[in-house]
Amino acid sequence: MTAADIRGIAIAVLKTIAPEIEADELRGDRPLRSQVDLDSMDWLNFLLGLNKKLGVEIPEADYARLVSLDDVVAYLMKKLGIGP
Repeated sequence: MTAADIRGIAIAVLKTIAPEIEADELRGDRPLRSQVDLDSMDWLNFLLGLNKKLGVEIPEADYARLVSLDDVVAYLMKKLGIGP
């Protein structure tokens, strides 16, 4: 699995919560919640969806580190043991 694969999965999960998003308009380096206008419950559902799809536990203590799409992808890659 590559970073692009994880990004695609993250976007697919995100689209289940906010189907109106355009994946090609998302900036990886900008806060995801403000780009997609997610409230705290939507954000929690997004993180739970990632857990369900990838089997990665995301402890509440880590939520603050997951700001941008790039942050989410890097975090998931580390948790999955992918990459350097």
